Amino acid sequence: MIAAGTRVAPAGMLAPVPSITTTTFPRACPLLSPLSALARGFAESPGRGQPGRWLRPGRRARAAVPGPLSPRAAEPRAGGRVPAAAMRLTARQLNRATLGRQLLLRREALDVVEAVHRVVALQSQEPASPYLALWNRVIGFDPVDLDAAFAAGVVVKATLLRIALHAVGAEDYPAFHDAMQPSLRASRLNDRRFTGTGLAAADADALIPDLLAFTARPRMNADVEGWLAGRPEGPIPGRAWWALRTYGPFVHAPTGGPWSFGLRPAYVAAREQGRAGDPASALGVLARRYLEGFGPASAGDLAQFGMLQPRTRVRDALASLVAAGSAARLTGPDGAELFDVPDGLIPPEDAPAPPRLLPMWDSVLLAYADRGRVIPPEYRRLVTRNNGDVLPTLLVDGCVAGVWRPADGGIEATAFLPLAEETWDALEAEAGALVAFLAGRDPAVYRRYAHWWDALPSVEVRVLGRGTTG
Repeated sequence: MIAAGTRVAPAGMLAPVPSITTTTFPRACPLLSPLSALARGFAESPGRGQPGRWLRPGRRARAAVPGPLSPRAAEPRAGGRVPAAAMRLTARQLNRATLGRQLLLRREALDVVEAVHRVVALQSQEPASPYLALWNRVIGFDPVDLDAAFAAGVVVKATLLRIALHAVGAEDYPAFHDAMQPSLRASRLNDRRFTGTGLAAADADALIPDLLAFTARPRMNADVEGWLAGRPEGPIPGRAWWALRTYGPFVHAPTGGPWSFGLRPAYVAAREQGRAGDPASALGVLARRYLEGFGPASAGDLAQFGMLQPRTRVRDALASLVAAGSAARLTGPDGAELFDVPDGLIPPEDAPAPPRLLPMWDSVLLAYADRGRVIPPEYRRLVTRNNGDVLPTLLVDGCVAGVWRPADGGIEATAFLPLAEETWDALEAEAGALVAFLAGRDPAVYRRYAHWWDALPSVEVRVLGRGTTG
């Protein structure tokens, strides 16, 4: 039997920046030793299965009204009061705010472009991850819709936040790219792989107009490097392209395969080249979008989300939003200073959070300086490996409780702590739907990361979702 509050769609549809001082506060996901009361029974947590109520900053909570949560209940209302700074949020409220804004308290009926906009950005080192991220969040998600969005350029994949590949809405890309310019440029132009070419930054920048013309259609790395080597003005080392494809206005072009992009990337000039050239203003846009999708959050959280430096840029951007009435200061656990958009969604602490099977590098695991909002501290090194790989995770009651991978015709779920049977039942339903979803694309997704399971500790391992593909 699936736990109350869990909604399952039909099968197949379904390092902090050093210069920023981070604040550690009581976590929504505390240490979960197998002997803890929380570990012994997620199903017994207060309010589990009870109807939710949605509290917005500056408003008093009212008694819950019996009845099911409506599909629209999680959507922020337009306008509304700016949150009061005196309102002190709990760690549990922050956890539920993240889950609600990231569409993880319930799947919602959204088209692909709107879904990507709502969650702000989907980390995309692994081509499958944005697809699985949306499968976890959108009712009846059809991967063909994301294929089409990538092909049409309304969702684009590019190196952006944390100097990593992300899928974002095309309308967000120009501001995000401008906001990230200081970090993107520093990551490449100060690297010896570029400095060893003997080129100056200005030399690389001067290549951009001609490169935009050359990449008017998709080009592989070898194509661009060959073009640079054969320029009539003189050959340019291929390492210049290594830098330019990261900080220049180029996006990934779909190359086919089960998830639109293969391991050998192709690049194309971004369609929107009209830029203000003002990273400070662009950072204000990024900061507001971040708070919409991940707030309430601190300056350190925003810095971590983008790998933004220096810290004065982050603080200035948030201060400007507050001065303009586009954001407000809040008080977090232990008095931490947080920021949020006016009328941002703050679900109640007891809002049900159904189990989910999150993809590798899901944004909720990486968007904060203090990962304890979603990851119990003792599990962080199990989930985030020493080379930066972030494993696909079991999310139980809004917190990481284990990892998963395809195996033996189903989904092998490795739990780091004892789970209630009703939680396993809900995970079984999710796994069955995921197996059906993967069957048409890549049933052995993430296979090349299997070595990480060799030394993982576990309390219990089950293979779920077998026999769902017919």
